[in-house]
Amino acid sequence: MTTPVVSIAYHSGYGHTAVLAEAVRAGAAEEGAEVHLINVDEITDEQWATLDRSDAIVFGSPTYMGTASGAFHVFAEASSKRWFGQDWKDKLAAGFTNSGSKSGDKLHTLQFFQILAGQHGMHWVNLGLHPGWNNSEGSEHDLNRLGVFAGAAAQTNVDEGPDAVHKADIQTAEHLGRRVTQTARQFLLGRAA
Repeated sequence: MTTPVVSIAYHSGYGHTAVLAEAVRAGAAEEGAEVHLINVDEITDEQWATLDRSDAIVFGSPTYMGTASGAFHVFAEASSKRWFGQDWKDKLAAGFTNSGSKSGDKLHTLQFFQILAGQHGMHWVNLGLHPGWNNSEGSEHDLNRLGVFAGAAAQTNVDEGPDAVHKADIQTAEHLGRRVTQTARQFLLGRAA
């Protein structure tokens, strides 16, 4: 079986987004990927090389003031060295984010990731889940409880720590990790054929 290499390039200001990064990692590993967690705030040359050899890169950041964190923006700008050579062209990309509010302009952060991926010539993998918690039969425990299609979105109260990240949001991030790995495997098998 083909083993995709999936890297999760993320920043976490207070630990909530790190919980989601670990969930994406768990989902990807469960699906059989070789997975690397890369905190972009402390990225090394070796980790840049890992991103370069990855089949898929999942971007993650909290949503601060309507966009990804400043530390993630620094990473995105530094990735321009890869853009010049189109080093990440035809890799897969996906994303996840967390904010304190139910909406919190998380969509803008995911769209920022999509544009970053597009500039690199990457292929975006969406969440692939129907929205949860949007009818009388639903509950806050549904996957994709916030109804976001572009990526995995989470909401954590601003006065609670990383241990309060909602279990449904963690499970949604795990789903994203599995989906990215499944899609990467399909791409690898297609290239081999």
